[in-house]
Amino acid sequence: MRIYTRTGDQGQTSLASGQRVGKNSLQLETYGTADELNAQVGLLRAKIDSRNYPLEEKQLEWIQNRLFNLGAALADAPGEWISEDDTRQLEQWIDQMQEDLEPVGGFVLPSGSETIALSHICRTITRRLERRMVEWQTQNEKNNLDAKNAKMVAFVNRMSDFWFQFARKMAKNEGISLFLWKK
Repeated sequence: MRIYTRTGDQGQTSLASGQRVGKNSLQLETYGTADELNAQVGLLRAKIDSRNYPLEEKQLEWIQNRLFNLGAALADAPGEWISEDDTRQLEQWIDQMQEDLEPVGGFVLPSGSETIALSHICRTITRRLERRMVEWQTQNEKNNLDAKNAKMVAFVNRMSDFWFQFARKMAKNEGISLFLWKK
């Protein structure tokens, strides 16, 4: 089977539902951003030594799978792809990380090591994904923030909090002090 189909050569692609949309559609931009985030998480995952960080490796793998689920939902695949349990899992991990971290005394600059910076890149892409999701869902009447979409937005919102804590945890694990913003 060939990898190329030529069906997108005229600037359109198919959603999971079979509907054709322009490659510049906000819906496609939205799930493309989820895919971009997934690739960035993959890079972060590749930089983390799973022998030293087995829990973190499992967390990142779990997130990558949920990002594929989110992409499927955003591409109109039928079914429930993101649940409240997914959001609760992120909250549990955030709370666990918080227990081991000192309070932050200002805005944190995304730097210190490659893994810390990559975690912050994941955070910023997650925030963009959230903006795109809300924009797409509120611009399209059939996609107003119903219960299903609200679950997805809550999940992505919580994920950005996860990345912030994950970056702080990596800084602590690597023995690197946080760099705080100075006016």
